[in-house]
Amino acid sequence: MAVSALVETVLNNTIMYSTPLILGALGGVVSERAGVVNIALEGLMTIGAFAAAVTTIFVGEQLGLSGLAPWAGLLAAMLCGVLFSLPHAVASIHFKADQVVSGVALNFLAAGFSIFMVKRLFNGSAQTTTVQFPFNKITIPGLTDVPVIGKGIFSSYPTSYIAFLLVFVFWLILYKTPFGLRLRAIGEHPRAADTLGVNVYNYRYIAVMISGALAGLGGAGMSIAITGVFQQNTISGHGFMALAAMIFGKWHPVGAMGAALFFGFATALAASGQVLGLTKYVPSELLNMLPYLLTILALAGVVGKAEAPAADGKPYEKGQR
Repeated sequence: MAVSALVETVLNNTIMYSTPLILGALGGVVSERAGVVNIALEGLMTIGAFAAAVTTIFVGEQLGLSGLAPWAGLLAAMLCGVLFSLPHAVASIHFKADQVVSGVALNFLAAGFSIFMVKRLFNGSAQTTTVQFPFNKITIPGLTDVPVIGKGIFSSYPTSYIAFLLVFVFWLILYKTPFGLRLRAIGEHPRAADTLGVNVYNYRYIAVMISGALAGLGGAGMSIAITGVFQQNTISGHGFMALAAMIFGKWHPVGAMGAALFFGFATALAASGQVLGLTKYVPSELLNMLPYLLTILALAGVVGKAEAPAADGKPYEKGQR
């Protein structure tokens, strides 16, 4: 394979595999900037992947709306992500429960619920049928003609373009709007924000629900753009990798995107190992472990230095001194 074709393949796969991580990490950034730890990203991405696959199959095959099917799947993933984030929000914000325990419980609930529903809807099968009308790649005219990198970057799924656009949108919201300023203030010093008239509870609820919508969108990117099916291991740790990307990116939208691209590159290398000839030198099993090994190494090297928002994970009780 020519060098330019190799670069194109790796770039294209990096963009594709990093997309769910970017969206999940962005959800984590919004939630934790408001002071709510959202370790439930794995479960929220799982439920998003399930909802997107089932809705796309139903709308495309049963209703015959093939063109709208994947977009309906995206919408369903976001709505289900919001709904599944609510138990975590209520437990963490209203009942002051341990946010890590609440998130872990939601991860188990989402995994069990999605597989139970798949078996009910698909005659006892452990996976959905193949999505017949998934997203196809969109090529941007002109930019794909850029030598070496053009086709690798500018021929991607719609979810990838949406992910990069949302990084800019949420950077703008968090750092250039009054809403973002209040959200970050709540994550740093909720009592001071409350004193200035900011409703801490409402902002935290909104942040967790936005986090659910973004994580659900990330899950949809896996099932209706990459795998074309939903099964038990469709997400398989990508929610935790998104959490790692959020920490590696120091709770900043652009930093999280950079970390997600790094993990996506590792996944692309593992997935393209045979095409690139890497399996001649490294066992394929070791290549498949590469993204998770890099995640551990990145966290081991960064987590001690990265500073989370000061009130992250701390329940807020109005009036308590």
